[in-house]
Amino acid sequence: MPVVVSTWDSGVRANAAAWPMLAGKGSALDAVEAAGRAAEAEPSCCVGLDAFPDRDGIVTLDACIMNGNGDIGSVSYLERIKHPVSVARMVMEKTPHVLLSGKGAQEFALANGMQLESGKLSADAEREWKKWLERSNYKPEINIENRPARGPAVPYFFPDGSPNHDTMGTIAIGADGKLAGMVTTSGMAFKMHGRVGDSPIIGAGLFVDNEVGAATSSGVGEEVIRICGTHTVIEQMRMGRSPEQACSEAIRRILKRDPTKAKEIQVGFVAISRRGEIGAFAIQKGFSYSVTNTDHPNGKVFESKSYF
Repeated sequence: MPVVVSTWDSGVRANAAAWPMLAGKGSALDAVEAAGRAAEAEPSCCVGLDAFPDRDGIVTLDACIMNGNGDIGSVSYLERIKHPVSVARMVMEKTPHVLLSGKGAQEFALANGMQLESGKLSADAEREWKKWLERSNYKPEINIENRPARGPAVPYFFPDGSPNHDTMGTIAIGADGKLAGMVTTSGMAFKMHGRVGDSPIIGAGLFVDNEVGAATSSGVGEEVIRICGTHTVIEQMRMGRSPEQACSEAIRRILKRDPTKAKEIQVGFVAISRRGEIGAFAIQKGFSYSVTNTDHPNGKVFESKSYF
């Protein structure tokens, strides 16, 4: 320790924004917020305003942040605000509430110094949204978050017409042993207008407890919500299971609920114990996570174990 862990290969770049704070003995909370802001500002990661819209052509963002002492804040269904993770932190620190949504979240962000962005789709997002309207095929692609960085030569759709979706989850331990985590996402591309997944829901997409550890998830959020996924992971660790064993138990519960459906989707969990042990488990092969610490100051990507 200190250590920062993020979902997917692109988590290396999120970690790079967090690591200077952790290496300088800064707080884990500041570090994970920096990771989220870096992801939100990076077009190739595309969890922010450059992301693909919902099926009505509107980009809506979700984010949450959590301290190991139980302080939490989140936003959902947020439009035209560049850094939802920072709005989530303001909800945590400046209000008596946990979750603000939609227009209310936007108004709160503006009242606290955020700027209202144009709301216009990026050229790439608008082009691919119009292509999707011709197909109107909503079937999330397994491990789409780990596609190569976007660019002219990179397809936005796989042969079956599946759209992308993006989530960045980051968990960290500071030099003082305190934990924090955040999740930021644009949600599933071309989702129904108003859809909110697991990312801004504490206990689903993120849970942190200084006495135990921290966990985050990525994949089909509806399945994570159904089992209170990251809370399940933390409670399994509280009972003595390792991070990998705890993540595996959460995946087992998803599989048990609907084995046939589970074969066609991806969900992955990654967790860190208060002692700095790291583990992950996923339904399908291909879920990865990035670790940055003194052994790997430039970040290292690890492949998660999986059921299939």
